[in-house]
Amino acid sequence: MVKVSRNKTRLQRKRRISAKIKISAKLPRLSVFKSLTGIYAQIIDDAKNVTLLSASTKGTKLKNDIRAAKEVGKLIAKKCLDKKITAVAFDRSGYKYHGKVKALADGAREAGLKF
Repeated sequence: MVKVSRNKTRLQRKRRISAKIKISAKLPRLSVFKSLTGIYAQIIDDAKNVTLLSASTKGTKLKNDIRAAKEVGKLIAKKCLDKKITAVAFDRSGYKYHGKVKALADGAREAGLKF
């Protein structure tokens, strides 16, 4: 039996999730990416294929932990509200909804962003 890598299974989950996300010009997508060194969030307008906003732990004094993920969520929500974006579609990019991904989503919700 061949062992399938974690990243390959994540990419399979990502395809299933992205097929279910309803894309519209009114509802931009909040995409999450996490690596060993940081967590990143982007607001993407799929109608124009352009990134509107982004936030990450890079360039800040935040470490790569759950508290930092929550702060990134709050930061991206604050930037969205400044640009009059109040609701987004949450794209977890195949990551399981726990730990850093959940903390980022909770931080964004606390700051006033609606999913």
